[in-house]
Amino acid sequence: MLRRQAFKFRIEPTGEQQRKLRQFAGAWRFVFNKALALQQANREAGGKFIRYVAMARQLTAWRNGEETPWLKEAPVHPLQHALKDLDRAYQNFFAKRADFPRFKKRGQHDSFRYPDPKQIKLDQGNRRIFLPKLGWLHYRNSRPVLGTLKNVTVSLSAGHWYVSIQTEREVASPLHASPLAVGIDLGVVRFATLWDGHKETVLEPLGSFARHQQRLARAQRQMARKTKFGHNWLKAKAQVQRIHRQIVNARHDYLHKASHAISKSHALVCVEDLQVSNMSRSAKGSAEQPGRNVRQKAGLNRSTGPRLGRVSPSVGIPALPAWLRAKREGGEDVNRCRSMRFRKIAFH
Repeated sequence: MLRRQAFKFRIEPTGEQQRKLRQFAGAWRFVFNKALALQQANREAGGKFIRYVAMARQLTAWRNGEETPWLKEAPVHPLQHALKDLDRAYQNFFAKRADFPRFKKRGQHDSFRYPDPKQIKLDQGNRRIFLPKLGWLHYRNSRPVLGTLKNVTVSLSAGHWYVSIQTEREVASPLHASPLAVGIDLGVVRFATLWDGHKETVLEPLGSFARHQQRLARAQRQMARKTKFGHNWLKAKAQVQRIHRQIVNARHDYLHKASHAISKSHALVCVEDLQVSNMSRSAKGSAEQPGRNVRQKAGLNRSTGPRLGRVSPSVGIPALPAWLRAKREGGEDVNRCRSMRFRKIAFH
């Protein structure tokens, strides 16, 4: 079977390379926003949707124009991929898989992608990677990169730059050693409840936000006292981002460890197709329409910690109707299963 896998590492760019990284990320964001504005103006004028090929011609005009000649300083392939990302976002919107595309904002999910593997060189022995118009960048090598390199995504998170190297390789179809199956019920107070037909196992929430809540509030108060967009305000903002990154890293670590333990001990996992955040949505409201049960549900979103959500990470999730699974396995209460929605997780 063909396995696609990503390996993410933190890179250590020089000062000049950091300037170029921010410049390239800004060029990617500019092209995406300009193309989105052009699509919206074309729609208001009654025109049809502009596909990628026609939009790529516009990119050539932008790069050669007098208004944006600085676009030539950025590599062209990431800019072309920005148009492909916008085209994919529109296709997802038309298929009702996502909301309408929104404009990108500086400082939020800054990233760009090199889609051509012929322009990328990986030197694992010296812990460095070559990217067009950036040169060799050293990265913190924590594990070997397996497979054939396909593309590289560069991203910024909490002041640090990362590269995600996607590879592709052939592996043997695995056969799980355990014959056990387990069902997972997501909750608000409990992170998850597991039932394998004989024993119930409860995974308590991590509570990473509660552990950092006081430190985060203090950093946010310090940031609020600073002059907005001033030098000290930027430093305070970076401190708030670092605390948020620590909370996210703790949640991801707990989530991956839990999913890894479940996948190693069970061959079949059925997860309830449930949005846990919807269980406390009624607490939200506005001045015109106040929320319901605010006192009863206060703090639930913070106390739940990390969640499995709709999809578990690092695994493939093909849809399987619960009634069909119950019928295939000889379940007695098939009619009750028809009213519930599950997903089968096939671990590899």
